[in-house]
Amino acid sequence: MEMLVFGHSGYPLILFSTAKGRYYETKDFGLVGSAEHLLDSGKIKIYCPDTIDGESWYNYSITPADRVKTYIAYEQMIIYDVIEFAKFETESKKVGVAGCSFGGYHALNIAFKHPNLIDTLISMSGTFDIKQFINGYYDDSCYFNNPPDYLPNLTDPWYVDKIKQMKIILGTGEWDNTLNENKQMSNILNAKGIIHHLNILQGAGHDWKWWCEMFPHYLSKIVS
Repeated sequence: MEMLVFGHSGYPLILFSTAKGRYYETKDFGLVGSAEHLLDSGKIKIYCPDTIDGESWYNYSITPADRVKTYIAYEQMIIYDVIEFAKFETESKKVGVAGCSFGGYHALNIAFKHPNLIDTLISMSGTFDIKQFINGYYDDSCYFNNPPDYLPNLTDPWYVDKIKQMKIILGTGEWDNTLNENKQMSNILNAKGIIHHLNILQGAGHDWKWWCEMFPHYLSKIVS
């Protein structure tokens, strides 16, 4: 697994690429550069791990059950290797997670499943429902990795309280194809009494141009 790290100190943020994106994608499309002032000032340190979407959710040569198992293995790597490494380097107790498009899924799902490790979630044009990848197959592993399904039924006070302590920003655009998914997620969070910010950027669609506008704005609310 390859990873790029930007910044010399500050709050640790794990930044996920879009679907099947490589670890250098967020750099190449200018997303990391949009936060250059926060990196240079030592307010934030960004970790960009590789993805294995092509081997997991998007791997239609294996069974849906194996797609989920492969994703879970990726999640474990993020938790025990990337997050623990970022915490060690920055001497932080918790980290933030962020992502665009399907990277928003990675960020949101890991945050809500492991709120003891994460205190900030930034999703930009996130898409959260994995049923599109499993062809009608559904088991407990699918359920517990599909936030629109497990979150409404979440009653464990420990999880709910930890998530309520999290800073959560859901960004999308007026013309974004994920607008309805983000509104639905916002409604779920509201029903749980989970404070968050749903930002619908006027005139914006589903593209790096808009994410590069959203990202530094959202970060400034977290680390200012």
